[in-house]
Amino acid sequence: MNQYQDTFKRYEKKYLLDYEKYELLRFKLGDYLEEDEFGQTTICNIYFDTPDYRLIQASLEKPVYKEKLRLRSYGVPSEMDTVFIELKKKYKGIVYKRRIKSELISAEHYLYDGETDKETSQINREIDWFLNFYPDIRPAMYIAYDRTALYGIEDNNLRITFDSNIIWREEELWLESGIFGASLLDQGVQLMEIKIPGAMPLWLAHLLNDLEIFPVSFSKYGKGYQESLLIKNKEEGKEVLLYA
Repeated sequence: MNQYQDTFKRYEKKYLLDYEKYELLRFKLGDYLEEDEFGQTTICNIYFDTPDYRLIQASLEKPVYKEKLRLRSYGVPSEMDTVFIELKKKYKGIVYKRRIKSELISAEHYLYDGETDKETSQINREIDWFLNFYPDIRPAMYIAYDRTALYGIEDNNLRITFDSNIIWREEELWLESGIFGASLLDQGVQLMEIKIPGAMPLWLAHLLNDLEIFPVSFSKYGKGYQESLLIKNKEEGKEVLLYA
């Protein structure tokens, strides 16, 4: 169930939970889901964008289609460790993700320095097309968080993740630089994501309704970008209009 997968197609719903609702929900989910074999993992990401932040600005406008590119590791990698280059697209509510494995040093030469990747898979070609379409793309933000992943006991296509201790930064945009940055959410708040290939199970829909847990529109990179705008405009004495 947790072996390497390079393509995903699914619906993703996001929810923000305070500590009390998180604890109550985790208790009630115990009969339906179990933690994956890795337990809690720390996920580190570099998000890529154009100098004028074309990708995240378009995403925050909630278009029918949006896309993003990121470099991901599990924990702090060294140059020969495995990382993932991920191209994520969303169209009419459906998330499509393509990813390739690479050694960190090779991935950085590919994404930071523009060196041609030697692989010729379909996913590589899709990423090459993306990089050619945005020729000035560069690392824009680091985001890391602790994740606990649960899988359905009877339906392993149902996946629920809880992200906590989410941090972001705009300097030292290298995965190997370590885990540090500013907090993205208030203390104790968890970001829950429900990932399903189709309709949500009725028992889960009823449980969320009973606990008054409702979906939100939330992007870690989008939130970090907005926080950055607030800081920069405050320093310059300007006001900034944030996206809803």
